[in-house]
Amino acid sequence: MELWDAYDRKLNKVDGITLVRGEIIPDGLYHLVSEIIVKHKDGTYLLMQRDYTKRLGGKWEASAGGAALCGESSIDCAKRELYEETGIKAEAIMELGVIVNDIQKTYYVQFLCYTDCNKDSISLQKGETIAYRWVTEEELRQMNSDSLASTRMQKYLWNK
Repeated sequence: MELWDAYDRKLNKVDGITLVRGEIIPDGLYHLVSEIIVKHKDGTYLLMQRDYTKRLGGKWEASAGGAALCGESSIDCAKRELYEETGIKAEAIMELGVIVNDIQKTYYVQFLCYTDCNKDSISLQKGETIAYRWVTEEELRQMNSDSLASTRMQKYLWNK
């Protein structure tokens, strides 16, 4: 069972309330999700293909990420998810911003990680991703919702 902290509309932690993954989030409460895009020192971006068993299976993600666990900060969550999903230990990391989704009752905190990792050393997380590739900024700019699971990160990278 995965447990999450509850937050109010202003991203203040609500003490005494724990959310459970898969259960309905009560009105007025939100959970925290961290997403982290990876930019290599050579200027390319890491994309990972979602496992076909997952929602939006087969589509590419321009970020690693997931829900913050109870007691976990957004940056700690981003670092953990990045390592779990790619094997990359976050080096230089910066917050890009926050997107609030009232329908999904989710705060998406966006991060950018700069790395000089060996590009062939990505380790995919079983059940999460099935492939990866490095793309140029132009290739990433041209991708849309037909091939990407989400375009949230692109909006932050290029202020669209």
